[in-house]
Amino acid sequence: MKPAKNTLPPCPCGGPAAYDECCGRYLDRGQLPDRAEALMRSRYTAYVLGREDYLLATWHPVSRPGTLDLDGEPVRWLGLKVARVVAGGPDDSEGIVEFVARSKVGGRAHRLHETSRFVKECGRWLYLGTVSDT
Repeated sequence: MKPAKNTLPPCPCGGPAAYDECCGRYLDRGQLPDRAEALMRSRYTAYVLGREDYLLATWHPVSRPGTLDLDGEPVRWLGLKVARVVAGGPDDSEGIVEFVARSKVGGRAHRLHETSRFVKECGRWLYLGTVSDT
């Protein structure tokens, strides 16, 4: 007899685990990511799911906008690829994650290539912003 296939939906972030055990534990159960990359992946998933609450809660107060407009033209997120991770581990206080997120808006394909900076304060990773080229 063959073992049953995993019937849980995959995580939008592209990780190897199902949503519930991957980003769902952060978005739905309040666990804290222990790495900058895990926070970045969970924030991508929050964009996919339209979870403005999670995005704002994981954004550092010095750079966080007052609101997000996720109700504009519908975005169909197609995938995430992590290109590079610098630090951002459990024992670090800062981290950099470079990624490419693909999407479609109004039938047109888009590619967001970003290098993001994260900081850990009081044991919690927060998104600070993008690393500028200058």
